[in-house]
Amino acid sequence: MRNVLVLISSPAHPALNDGAISAAADVLRARGATAVGTPDWLAPEIACDLPFDGPIEDPGDGIAMTAIDVVVVPAAGRRKKLLVADMESTMIENEMLDELADFLGLRERIAGITARAMNGEIDFTGALAERVGLLKGLPVARLDEAAKRIRFMPGGATLVATMKKHGAHCALVSGGFTYFTALVKQALGFDRESANVLEHDGRVLAGTAARPILGKEAKLATLQHLAAEHSLSTADAISVGDGANDLPMLKQAGLGVAFHAKPVVAAQVPARIDHGDLTALLYLQGYRRSDFVERNDP
Repeated sequence: MRNVLVLISSPAHPALNDGAISAAADVLRARGATAVGTPDWLAPEIACDLPFDGPIEDPGDGIAMTAIDVVVVPAAGRRKKLLVADMESTMIENEMLDELADFLGLRERIAGITARAMNGEIDFTGALAERVGLLKGLPVARLDEAAKRIRFMPGGATLVATMKKHGAHCALVSGGFTYFTALVKQALGFDRESANVLEHDGRVLAGTAARPILGKEAKLATLQHLAAEHSLSTADAISVGDGANDLPMLKQAGLGVAFHAKPVVAAQVPARIDHGDLTALLYLQGYRRSDFVERNDP
């Protein structure tokens, strides 16, 4: 069959059952599916494929299920050879500028700017310059302290390890800073990382980031460059992110995933994961739980 409806729940709170699968099949038929195949469980109570023929539509309105993500993907070409992932609020739970701001008593102020930028309400480059400017004079040693606060998103280590085992190249691309992406790259096993550079004199932050700023255009360019470098097309890539500056790369990749995303992103990206962890990206590619290279999150 040409298409697959993938249903995924959180591994921490499995919520998928035969009743939910049957209900999803009924909705597919009601919405014009010409044939619905036999359910194929990728992981008991967590993820299931439901193959079907018929139009590919955003299932969000018609198949809304409590605690279950529902995504339609083409049956062909599901496994991708390139992963391009945002870092903050995607591979890690934190926004690191907000963590640095906490040392100056400015978390609420800077977090507000961060939220507006990630929602696409203000220009990312200008918002970054404003936030970094507020950190001027912060001791460089505080970067080490902030790094200790990093909380890794569940499933990230298994996602990277599994894709690498099956021949994929994995890249971390962030509008954040190289100090933190280098640590996350090493901890999760990414092949490479790209981010902005915080300028300092060795003692305190200068309140500036080196130009050019890595924003949405650079994220898209990184996706395109890596695909070409590995003799792939962008259709062979899966990208994942949560903020407005991720939208171009999410739309360009063969499979772009809005992961626990801001409303402006969720509204524009059909593949949305709101409940599952990062292993959901493996299920979307047709991996079974038995295919996973299980890794504990750092």
